[in-house]
Amino acid sequence: MHPEAAAMVPAARIGPSRVPAVTRMLSTGGLASDATESDEPKFLTAVGMYFDRAAKHSNASAEVLKHIKSTDSVLSVTFPMEKDGKTVMIRGYRSQHSRHRLPCKGGIRYSSAVDLQEVEALSALMTYKCAVVDVPFGGGKGGIMIDPAEWTEAELERITRRFTLELCQKNFIGPGVDVPAPDVGTGAREMGWIADTYRNFNPQDVNGAACVTGKALSLGGVRGRTEATGLGVFYGIREFLGFPEVQERIKHHGKIEGTSVVVQGFGNVGYWASKFFESGGARIVGVVEHDVAVHNEAGIDVEQLSQWRKEHGTFRGFPDATVVEEPMRVLEAECDVLIPAALERQIGLRNAHRIKAKLVGEAANGPVTPGADEVLRASGKVIVPDLLLNAGGVCVSYFEWAKNLSHLRFGRMTKRWDERSKEQLLTLVEGNAGRPLSEVERRQLIHGAEEHELVYSGLEDTMIVACGETRQTANAKGIDYRTAAMANSINKIAASLAGSGSIFTHA
Repeated sequence: MHPEAAAMVPAARIGPSRVPAVTRMLSTGGLASDATESDEPKFLTAVGMYFDRAAKHSNASAEVLKHIKSTDSVLSVTFPMEKDGKTVMIRGYRSQHSRHRLPCKGGIRYSSAVDLQEVEALSALMTYKCAVVDVPFGGGKGGIMIDPAEWTEAELERITRRFTLELCQKNFIGPGVDVPAPDVGTGAREMGWIADTYRNFNPQDVNGAACVTGKALSLGGVRGRTEATGLGVFYGIREFLGFPEVQERIKHHGKIEGTSVVVQGFGNVGYWASKFFESGGARIVGVVEHDVAVHNEAGIDVEQLSQWRKEHGTFRGFPDATVVEEPMRVLEAECDVLIPAALERQIGLRNAHRIKAKLVGEAANGPVTPGADEVLRASGKVIVPDLLLNAGGVCVSYFEWAKNLSHLRFGRMTKRWDERSKEQLLTLVEGNAGRPLSEVERRQLIHGAEEHELVYSGLEDTMIVACGETRQTANAKGIDYRTAAMANSINKIAASLAGSGSIFTHA
């Protein structure tokens, strides 16, 4: 039996309050129009449910599983900020889910929806994500409960620096302790403020630039970081479409070219994923935002759409596609691949039965709830899970961190040597081949890798290996890909814990 067709988790494991909705959906062919948000577990609970499902297929003992699942430490802070002559209390969080490998790693998001449970859930996902792609970090995550659109740039800078001060004082930031990165509502600008604040409080730390990743190039960033998560999504889906069992299950030709794609969320991840799929020959037939969507079965020009939104602030009026005022209709449209790249819990019991995509690639964190996961798999969909598919960001963050610690740009020591070696070999081959190469051909063949090319190569290799490991476990155990990826993560973390031992082992 194909792993995605394996028996689903019994409804009873979803919890008493959610059994009726799930049961109704399965017994009626996936129809449960009365399902609501209250039928769904909270995000942190959902992550725990996925963990429990995978734990049964891991090699870890019950005691080790408890250790892995629990959150190591959480910081919650409040501080005052003046706005329009009034004092506003700002709340921020940082969660360090696991310190089995240091530093902890994870983004900082600015959103009015940020809360403690969300941050803990995201930090747990980061732990499993790092493990599944063999990045030597523990999981962390942070957030500030604000809507960045309501604050000026100067106010956002003060908030960011004050939050960083809190992290410094509580030892929740540092190159070997905890390394933040961009997330929803943040970017290279905020990471630059964080790095500068850390440097001012730690002027003797020669590795201070490695306290945060996702920085601008001028501050020690790495080429390729901006598009890394979207590129990882592309590599991952490309790999899964190439698996014969996936092609058979979803009746797909296995190539990117000609594949129809719907993307939900047109932020950094959604934009770059769309760009890479488009350049690979796919048709971007739909793009969904929170208030409106666009659809064109012949394909949407991603760059034109991006420019239109930059100029007009909305998709409305875009001339080369149908503007849909009910965006969820496009999320549920016919397509080969659906890429939810927005926020968590976008596909739940309320709409899972209406999803028509053949493959769902989770570019966001936790976009599919546990109940929806079961419904989608029962209806023949293939789900490529978030902890594997959107790991491109943390992979390239790892490269940036390593670059900052080495104080050396990738390729600087080897580029010219590689080019000279290739040129000598080419001269030798030309002497025996009888046809001299043109100058353009010669330059292409001897070209030494630039930093972004090395980053792309490292990310591609990482995703290929992790996808292969996930597939192998899924096929060997007859389980779905999410459970397989999580089981692999648990086994790797358990091996790390066993290798390091405990200071209490021989007490």
